[in-house]
Amino acid sequence: MTATSSRASHATAAQPHPLLRGLVARDCPAVMGVLNVTPDSFSDGGQFIAPDRALAQAQRMIAEGADILDIGAESTRPYGSQPISAEVEVQRLRDILPAVVAMGTPVSIDTMKAQVAAWALDQGAAMANDVWGLQRDPDMARVIAERGAPVVVMHNRDAADPAIDIIDDMRTFFTRSLDIATRAGIPAGHIVLDPGIGFGKTQEQSMIVLARLKDLDQFGLPLLVGASRKRFIATVTPSEPHQRLGGSIAAHLLAAQRGAKIIRAHDVAETVQALRVAAAIESRR
Repeated sequence: MTATSSRASHATAAQPHPLLRGLVARDCPAVMGVLNVTPDSFSDGGQFIAPDRALAQAQRMIAEGADILDIGAESTRPYGSQPISAEVEVQRLRDILPAVVAMGTPVSIDTMKAQVAAWALDQGAAMANDVWGLQRDPDMARVIAERGAPVVVMHNRDAADPAIDIIDDMRTFFTRSLDIATRAGIPAGHIVLDPGIGFGKTQEQSMIVLARLKDLDQFGLPLLVGASRKRFIATVTPSEPHQRLGGSIAAHLLAAQRGAKIIRAHDVAETVQALRVAAAIESRR
């Protein structure tokens, strides 16, 4: 048995974290609502940085059917985002994240910093979402393992390279991330993989990844896909981020068809409706 097949077999047999069991054990993918409390996110930067607006948006997404909310206080947009310190990131979250946790819907902390993840998990966040797949902050895996939290491990690159085989690159990246997780003591059943649509990829590569999601089945782990309002949509039909609802839904329906268990979206109501209708139709086959 190869190392890859052994890893996949181990992952498949692993006992899933209770939160993940609830999110992925259904016919219709779960929906993760995006709440950016940043001034510079590509789609909605500045809209929800004020606590009152952020809390209202969280309540709205919960009412619209979000199964989990993903809160981030640092933009990770590929172009033009400004890095911030962990202290600034926590300051942006301080009046928002605990209040959203109190609403009762599970909260994911979207951060690449172990210090921020530790603070958020200690405040009641149920999951961590690391856009660098445990590979940027050397303390991230330890923080998550010690708190017994599930984690989204996302594929990323410092820069897009149109010459590479993006699927092979993802396989290598995820193998390294899973080795880091294993060494830190994160159980395989606590891990979700995210192919990172739009991160370190050309627009063509993002579409290839969506078309070939089944190639990641070898890891035996649930997949999260976030194609919401991403730039690749504009290469097919020119549009600004707020004009990409149709393309977002198309990408997410195809991702669900290819096995994605969690869909990360800005437009919760429309995404929930599309996924539920598609699942209802599919059940009549």
